[in-house]
Amino acid sequence: MSAPASSVSIVTQTSVRPDCAEAFAQWQGGTSAVIASFPGFIEQRLMPPHPPLQVDWVILQRFGSLDHAKSWLGSPERQARIEGATPMLVGRDDVHIVNDDASAARTAPASAVISTRVKPGMEPEYLKWEQKVAAAQSKAPGLQGYRFEPAVPGVQEDFVAILRFDSDANLRAWLDSPERQDLIAQAAPLTAEFHTRTVQSGFEQWFRDATPAGASAPAAWKMNMIVVLTLYPTVFLWGLLVGTPLLGGVLKLDFPVALFVGNVFSVLITGRLVPWAANRLGWWLSPAPDRQPRVDLQGALLLAAAYAIMILIFWKLL
Repeated sequence: MSAPASSVSIVTQTSVRPDCAEAFAQWQGGTSAVIASFPGFIEQRLMPPHPPLQVDWVILQRFGSLDHAKSWLGSPERQARIEGATPMLVGRDDVHIVNDDASAARTAPASAVISTRVKPGMEPEYLKWEQKVAAAQSKAPGLQGYRFEPAVPGVQEDFVAILRFDSDANLRAWLDSPERQDLIAQAAPLTAEFHTRTVQSGFEQWFRDATPAGASAPAAWKMNMIVVLTLYPTVFLWGLLVGTPLLGGVLKLDFPVALFVGNVFSVLITGRLVPWAANRLGWWLSPAPDRQPRVDLQGALLLAAAYAIMILIFWKLL
């Protein structure tokens, strides 16, 4: 179900001491229990670091309105939680409020959250500069979306831009491009602080162990093919062995309820099967550049053959 048009997301990016990672995750679990009962709260998502592409913890908290989000940010409950986490943190946190349209960064293969503290009185010049950047990056290969959020006095002092790209390679190419570096240099007289943090989310979290250190995330179409490879038999066998005979036949559950139970089970199982399959198909997910076209074709044909075999086998079982 899509979020209401008025909903907003609080994006918090923070650096945690390496020896405190487990403690921070537990602390965040306690925060989740507190925020769950807060007025206007919709959902929270936690993204652990994935060096070298994502070095920070990223916390996304979605609320029904800007007023609800601001109320949480200024609440005694949040301040008490922050005090408990302070010994585990390194440096400053970046906290941004963005319209929920911008939270599409949660599902983009590669995203960057760019926060800028503008010098007092330079806001009009900075907004003109931002328009130049937006025009330039619109031509960048792989750009899937761009969102710019102005500062919110008293709540968020930074201007925030969220970029979404189809791959980390294309995101990195734009961030490191000479054209963008020239634009950044032009903005230097206007800005007091400037931070760029990359975020990964979506299926690639299941493919981390199969991705060589320092390499870009696998192509989205490859990840999708592996997800289908594991999801299809999971859904079929669940329906054949459990859903139809037990949930529908014995327990007499209504179809929407039985379907929901099946979906929960399928997601849990797929979350375990995908990393297993990805590790065995690492040769295909991240091939050497000089062999990539041939390896891409070989892997695609192999998975297509696996699909056909499963369809034939399951056909015979019915």
